[in-house]
Amino acid sequence: MQAPSVTAVPILDLLQSNPGLLWVASFVLGLMVGSFLNVVILRLPRQLNREWRAQCAELIANGESGPPIQPNDDERFDLLTPPSQCPLCRHRIRPWENIPLLSYLLLRGRCSGCNARISPRYPTVELLTGVLSVIVVVHFGVSIAALAALLLTWVLIALAGIDLDHQLLPDDLTLPALWLGLLLSLVPVFVPATTAIVGAVVGYLVLWSVYHLFRWLTGKQGMGYGDFKLLGMLGAWLGWQALPLIVVLASVVGAAVGIALIAGLGRHRDQPIPFGPFLAAAGWIYLLWGDELMPAYLALAGLSR
Repeated sequence: MQAPSVTAVPILDLLQSNPGLLWVASFVLGLMVGSFLNVVILRLPRQLNREWRAQCAELIANGESGPPIQPNDDERFDLLTPPSQCPLCRHRIRPWENIPLLSYLLLRGRCSGCNARISPRYPTVELLTGVLSVIVVVHFGVSIAALAALLLTWVLIALAGIDLDHQLLPDDLTLPALWLGLLLSLVPVFVPATTAIVGAVVGYLVLWSVYHLFRWLTGKQGMGYGDFKLLGMLGAWLGWQALPLIVVLASVVGAAVGIALIAGLGRHRDQPIPFGPFLAAAGWIYLLWGDELMPAYLALAGLSR
């Protein structure tokens, strides 16, 4: 899954010849991206909710007489506007209070305006993104594959965070990533085009079939359509051969976590647990170590010669 190294730009030559500098640069980049991913995780679901409400209001207005019904969302709200602020006292976050990880430590995890505790989610996402970015760059080196793998890693982190909070895997992230995976297969970076196309189709249909079979047997919905699209996206990036191992990894870990939550924390068995984070984690693991894990999986399944 390695790609040819990029050596045309002097700064890339410097990074390639200095592993320590490469790791530091990757970590700092990951911290900065993680800070932005916090914004995406927090704001994208709210932004989509406002857009859906506006669309519903427009549909209702078009079907009824009288003045159009407008949602109560007059102010602009997206990933850039309004500026970040404390949710309690509305203190606007100043630039030096928004340095990834460092500002949280200097502020001791509290708002400088009202002294309210800042959620540890923010530094956790930043640190996670930084660490995973270093792992990706160390694995792939200075290459096109590393850049592509970083983009996929960052999208998976955002999707996992949103799904944990809202049980939602937004098409605004999943579908562009799916198309990017298909485009990369034309090079190819990870898998050839035929493998990627089949992977996208099979990835979607596998969970779609499981969903409808489960609903037919139990009358309940076991997962959402976003999970279908996420597995289809992973199939576009990693190929159809990766799908069985990704589903097995996600299912085993998801079942273990679910049992632990029910047994250890008293979580009700009917309370849904989002499957997206487990799919995202399994896909990321396969991205880096799929070639090493696949022989062991085939041997365990009795499929190896």
